[in-house]
Amino acid sequence: MTDTSHIPDEVKWRIAADFAARLPALYEQAFRGVVGDRYDEIEQDVWVELSRTAFAIVHNLALPVGNARELADSLRVVMNILFGPEFKGETLEVSKDGAVILVKRCPFLSQEYDSGSSGEQVFHRCMAFVLMSTPGLNKKYSARYVRTICTGDRQCEIKVAEGEPEAAGAKKKR
Repeated sequence: MTDTSHIPDEVKWRIAADFAARLPALYEQAFRGVVGDRYDEIEQDVWVELSRTAFAIVHNLALPVGNARELADSLRVVMNILFGPEFKGETLEVSKDGAVILVKRCPFLSQEYDSGSSGEQVFHRCMAFVLMSTPGLNKKYSARYVRTICTGDRQCEIKVAEGEPEAAGAKKKR
């Protein structure tokens, strides 16, 4: 009988993460033409709902979220778990009440490019996930995007800070 016990966990994780990262691009290709202009709204609702997974992971793993650095670091860990080993990033503390998540490689963006898309949709998915996850993990904090790979920057910079997000919390299209 063949089973998966002989396959290393790292290999299984990479395969599962690659599969999961392909799904958003495939759903977009399959449904955008049918759903039309409502597709973006529906997809954002899905990613907002998925943001609740971050709370469950942080709770189950007892990850710290008491200050900006802890929250940003725990959110980065959650993103690595959910987005897979192709996700590469780090967390920097920039002040007592502020930290930045630097994303250097995103598997969702790679899959978008492979499917022939520009990658703009990745930003909307990620933004919905991160902006809703952050106050869900600690209501005193919010997140905003400073730079994004999806829009041509070298890396993503997601600032986590105490207080409400700034009015221009999401990066505007260039």
